Amino acid sequence: MDVSLWLAASALVGVLASFVLVGLARDHGWRLGLVDRPRAGEVQVREVPRSGGYGMLGGLWIAILASLALRPEAVDAPPQDDLTIVGMLLGSALIVPLAMFDDRRRLGPLPQIVGQIVIAAIPIAFGLRLGSLASPFGTAQPLPGWLDIPLTFLWIVAMINAINLIDVMDGLAGGIVAMAALVLFTRSLWFGQPSIAVLPLLLAAVALGFLPRNFHPATVFMGTSGSILLGYSLASMSVIGGAKVGTAFAVLAVPILDTAWVMFRRISQGRSPFVGGDREHLPHKLHWLGLSHLQTVLVLYGLSALFGFLSLGLHSPATGPGIERILLLIGLVAAMVLVLAVVTFLTVRKERREAVSPR
Repeated sequence: MDVSLWLAASALVGVLASFVLVGLARDHGWRLGLVDRPRAGEVQVREVPRSGGYGMLGGLWIAILASLALRPEAVDAPPQDDLTIVGMLLGSALIVPLAMFDDRRRLGPLPQIVGQIVIAAIPIAFGLRLGSLASPFGTAQPLPGWLDIPLTFLWIVAMINAINLIDVMDGLAGGIVAMAALVLFTRSLWFGQPSIAVLPLLLAAVALGFLPRNFHPATVFMGTSGSILLGYSLASMSVIGGAKVGTAFAVLAVPILDTAWVMFRRISQGRSPFVGGDREHLPHKLHWLGLSHLQTVLVLYGLSALFGFLSLGLHSPATGPGIERILLLIGLVAAMVLVLAVVTFLTVRKERREAVSPR
């Protein structure tokens, strides 16, 4: 089988498997009582099953197994990479019990973090390592063993929570993850790694199979299972076959920097950084300022697409002075921080005006 045909066929399996299984997961979510109810500070206004992530998980498993079964002989796949993929799949199976507990009981931050660390431990035990970190000047800096494993744990857990915290509007997290996965696919293919490139391609396919039922007005949410799956998979796939952490960070600059900004705001106000219900996230603010649900999601899609496009230049083969990469990274971060600061200022000003205006 031709490599291009293999990639296309594998992606098609991912889209179809996800679409079908998400529909089944939605129906079972109603029956099992896995339902998300509106809470203070959220945009949601009606009950929706939060079981879509289980369908995406099944779809990703089917797509990856199909891609391995159909992989052409022309595709060179190092044995260690295949072993790491096995570890990633086994780790993803542990998402189910953690998600079931959270969907039913709404676990606190500590037990969730502990569960995420246990999940991350599986692929790490199978050899998943950052190994090195790319330098803006093009030479990767190797990580010593005592630092490599803790940083890999930190990367996986941080990515899980970044996706979880941006999952606040219909279609938002799924669309952003699809774009991020396609950027990782492009970068891996660009550097001649089709056996690795297929993984983020399949993740994007699974997210796209989920979106038709999750786009506004959503008939199913991804829930804890979905947000953990997407963050865990992105983190793992950005490490397999050579760390692409800088690329993943840049393309996910919107949720990552938004999360950091929200935590900074809450801590500066003397509150817990993990307790929500305060309209601090960027999607909530844009919606509060007058954008419709669809407009808010499309604006954030546009920002993520722009950052994703620019991120391909951040870790492309060196074609110019290293300072260009440094300036690009600084520019990406500065632009996003400026957006967050301006939107926060406009939100605070509107809230103060409404507080003093006569009713």
